[in-house]
Amino acid sequence: MRLWIGLSLPQLALEIFSPNWCNDPGSVVLEQDRVLAVSPLARAAGVGRGMRRGGVLMLMPEARLYERNPAREAEALDAVALAMLQFTPQVALLEEATLLLDIGASLRLFGGIRALCARVRASMRALGFSASVSCAPTARAAWLLARAGANAMAHGSGQGGRRVLGRSLRMASLERRLERLPVALLPPARPYMSWFEGIGCEALGQLRRLPRPGLQRRCGRELLDMLDAAYGMSPELFEWIAPPEHFRARLELFDRIEQADLLLAGAHHLVLQLVGWLCARQLAVERFTLLMEHERGRVAMPPTPLEIVLAEPAWRDEHLVRLLKERLARQELPGPVIGLGLEARQVRAMAPPTESLFPEPGGTEEDRMRMLELLVARLGPENVLQALPQADYRPEVANEWVPVQQKTERTAAAAARLPPIVTSLPRPSWLLAKPIALLMRNHRPFYGSPLMVASTPERIEAGWWSEAQTRDYFIAEGQDHTLYWIYRERIVGAGEDAEPRWYLHGLFG
Repeated sequence: MRLWIGLSLPQLALEIFSPNWCNDPGSVVLEQDRVLAVSPLARAAGVGRGMRRGGVLMLMPEARLYERNPAREAEALDAVALAMLQFTPQVALLEEATLLLDIGASLRLFGGIRALCARVRASMRALGFSASVSCAPTARAAWLLARAGANAMAHGSGQGGRRVLGRSLRMASLERRLERLPVALLPPARPYMSWFEGIGCEALGQLRRLPRPGLQRRCGRELLDMLDAAYGMSPELFEWIAPPEHFRARLELFDRIEQADLLLAGAHHLVLQLVGWLCARQLAVERFTLLMEHERGRVAMPPTPLEIVLAEPAWRDEHLVRLLKERLARQELPGPVIGLGLEARQVRAMAPPTESLFPEPGGTEEDRMRMLELLVARLGPENVLQALPQADYRPEVANEWVPVQQKTERTAAAAARLPPIVTSLPRPSWLLAKPIALLMRNHRPFYGSPLMVASTPERIEAGWWSEAQTRDYFIAEGQDHTLYWIYRERIVGAGEDAEPRWYLHGLFG
């Protein structure tokens, strides 16, 4: 089924300066000295579209005034389009700050149209933009419904940036919705609006009933083509957004930020773009860097980097944002931050889904690695360690503890240099840092209770080049059925009457 989502950003001119996740100080955007966009707080103070600068300052002297910046608006639209690539590879950017998403092939992946629209709205809120979201079987109809919702939001009748004016999945219901839309939504009709009002033609349903030859002679062919495309009577062609070869994004902050944890909203904005880029190129990120830019000019200082290294490649924004949240909570800033940058330093192809019929108990390997990465971000890499086996027979040096994020290619190499029979021998869960000398009672080693040897000996003779060891290891059992790993130290060159010395070296879990 062909289905389209339309996204229209009615407050784009304002929200590039004051995103909807920041505190509203009463912002106003001017174009040619007249109000183009106002924040809710400024609207509540009486500021309206078309008002002059002097009137704004009279009603709200503390208002923040900005001049419209079309270049930043275009950059913001590109950022939104890049973020939307996580839902579909077919994203088109149309006129009047509106995007179209062909999501017919994505419905099952995201759990249906309702769940997908909710995900899109959540992403738009995280990006910092208010959006009118619509859904229709044709692209131009989705565009019209989104623009109608955007007009309602621009005049203060939207629903907090979550306005969904039309969600029509079938052509019959779509036609009923289109019939009631105003003619002025069609860009080719706007130069002739005085004529349409004169003949009483205000809605698209009335426009369709006019004679087509006369309408074409007066208004041109473009108006009829757009109308036919909305009703599914003509084909639609679009130029899809193409993701760049390498990912690098930047965000100018709305204010100077002096606390690192307050940067999370801006970082989330950049992460959503990264996720869209990764999904479009079928990649997963292994290492990325958040650059925190400081003041420029005389007091300029280099950006503060925050590097995130993942144990397993990822491409989901929830996990990446959680890692950034933990790291930013521990980050100290050398000065106020005025901008953020995000760079993907190391990526690799997405791993295919598991071929196992049944899921692993207790979660997947990816879930476990995400938990470890979260612990590293919260506790620091020096406090989360993993075992790195060494090619040595001596238990004290047969393992090394390294940070969990350190790559362990050496593990396989070390294991390959040991005979398979050695790696298959039982080893205790806990190895004592220093062996404990055991008492002897009735010619048996004693540790809380007499220990009974429960295995044949394993002789370890190694370390002649540094610290020689000659030991016979046993598994011993106490009266409480706890299993211990003990050894008897052979005294080389001692007489037959020499009493062997026993030591406790490990405990089995």
